[in-house]
Parts: sequence; C-alpha cells; structure tokens
Amino acid sequence: MALNKNALIRYKTIDKCLQNPYRQWTLKDLIHACSEALYEYEGREVNVSKRTVQLDIQMMRSDKLGYNAPIVVYDRKYYKYGTPNFSITDIPLNENDMNVLSETVEMLKQFKDFSLFSELGGIIHRLEDKIYTEKTKQAAIIHLDKNEKLKGLEHLDVLYQAIAKKIVLTVTYQSFNAREPSDLVFHPFILKEFNNRWFVIGEKEDNQQILTLALDRIQGIKFELSYDFSTRPFDADAFYRNTIGVTVLGEGDEHVKEIQLKLDRKNAPYVLTKPFHQSQKIIEQYEDGSVLIQINVHHNFELERLILGFGESIEVVKPGFLRRRIKQKLIRAIKQYEE
Repeated sequence: MALNKNALIRYKTIDKCLQNPYRQWTLKDLIHACSEALYEYEGREVNVSKRTVQLDIQMMRSDKLGYNAPIVVYDRKYYKYGTPNFSITDIPLNENDMNVLSETVEMLKQFKDFSLFSELGGIIHRLEDKIYTEKTKQAAIIHLDKNEKLKGLEHLDVLYQAIAKKIVLTVTYQSFNAREPSDLVFHPFILKEFNNRWFVIGEKEDNQQILTLALDRIQGIKFELSYDFSTRPFDADAFYRNTIGVTVLGEGDEHVKEIQLKLDRKNAPYVLTKPFHQSQKIIEQYEDGSVLIQINVHHNFELERLILGFGESIEVVKPGFLRRRIKQKLIRAIKQYEE
C-alpha cells in the first residue's frame, strides 16, 4: 500500500513539473522533485532512483492507468508534454471507473439514514451528478460554487497530511496587515472551510496561542521533525460553538453576546428556514410578518458582514454598541454615494 501511495505521489509530482512549460526538466530534475515531494509527505528521506522515475514515466505514457500521457524527450535530454495543457488529473473517467463509482454510490445510499453518515447526502448527490454528466455528456445538474483563482489550495494536501500524522510545521505567513511575511512554528489541528475560503487552525509553538491562518496568505510550509506535537485536546465543535465564521474571540463564555435582530417580512422566512446560528430563537413575530430573533455569539467581523449583507432588511435591536457600530458603517456607506 505504501508503495502504491508513493507511486501516485511521484506521478502527481512529475505531472505538475511537466505542466510548467517555462522550465526545462531533465531526468535528474524530476528525480529531485519526486524526492522532495515524498519527503514532505513522509517526513523522512526517501531514496528515489533513476530507474524508478524512468518506470514512472513509462507507466504514465501507457494506458495501464488510463493516463496515456504524451511525454516526449527533446534535445535528447529534456522532458515535456507534447500536448499543451495536458494533465493526468484531467483524464475522463473510463467505463470501469464509472461502474466502480456507480457501485460505490449504491453502497453509500444504504448508510444515508444512519446518524454517523448524516452528512453523506450531499456527497452522494454530487457523485451521482458526476456519473450522470460523464455517461450522458450532458450539462451538470448540480452546480457547485467554486473560485478558479482561489489561492492557497495547493497547501491543502500537505496540511492534511501534517494534521493526520501530527507533524509540527514552520509556516511562512503574511497577514493582510503585515508588510513582510514571517515564520512561525505551528501545530496544525484542523482544516476549516468558510465562505469559499480555507483556513488551518492550530497552536503557536512559543505561546500556545490558538491561531487561524488563511491558506491564501501562506507563502511556504516546512516540516519540523525536531518538535514534539502538541498534546492539547482540541474539540472543533466546542471551539466554534458560539461563533459565526472563523474568528473566535475566546474559548470562554465571557465573549458571547446576546444579539437581537429584527428581520422584515420579506426576509424573515429565509432566516427562519436557514438560521444564522444554532442558538437562534424567535423572540417575537409581528402582525406585518416581520420577526425578532436572538442569537448568542461572538461579536466578530463575520457577524458584522452577515448583518450588513441584509442591508435595509435587518435592524440590530440590541446590544447598543453593535447597533451604533452598524449604523456608523451604513452612514459611511451612504456618503460614498452622495454627489
């Protein structure tokens, strides 16, 4: 199994190298790139021989894995893809793949009613939609939100492996407010997606502070094998229990605020069917169809963005400091439209 996993890592690495047409790739370069990739995944030196990479290239060229990669050699020294924009990750599913996927979906359906698999519903529908589009060549039925220009996604797999294997990292990070990037020793605990952005949450080595790092602000990651991984227990559900978004102001209840919001008749049904937060409850329903709700959450950036996103359809009733802050933001916004 380890051999198969390492082979897939090498295939993926060679593919990534050959997708870069602005560099000339020798066999020695590809060997070095594969060694570096395996070191990042394994956290140890892995000897990749010349013969291994030559066999990898031969396997990628063949149809045994369905790749049929157009790898060519030019000037008797350099490797590249003969077809522009080719990638083994863009290979269409073959009939055998489709059958395996269909069988997998049918098997997963048998478990959809178990609480342990309560979140499988969306995944199953996406798989069914993928199979449908591949078989029929029709447009997808399910359209997923995605941002092709989103930065930082290349770090996802490395971070996932570090979390799974409890490996400490040195992360080169530059926040929006920082003029220059800086290095921090970091113990990654979980990955979190919010509003189509990815974050890694973990502990800072020098002061054990819990940090939330946006992947699109990470400039580099290195494994630090000389550090022992943190023994702090981390419960993500408890950590985010009182938070909308990813900005947690503290793990205690002292930062939790009682927020009351009034929604107009038009937007009340939307918020009642899709609550802002799990703590949401109805305080009062008015004759005109509007509703007063209450949530108990941290007053953070994401909460303000959520409120402002509803514009004139929402009113902050309490607390007073949040009501005044939102009012000031709306006044400044209006001034931008005054001639």
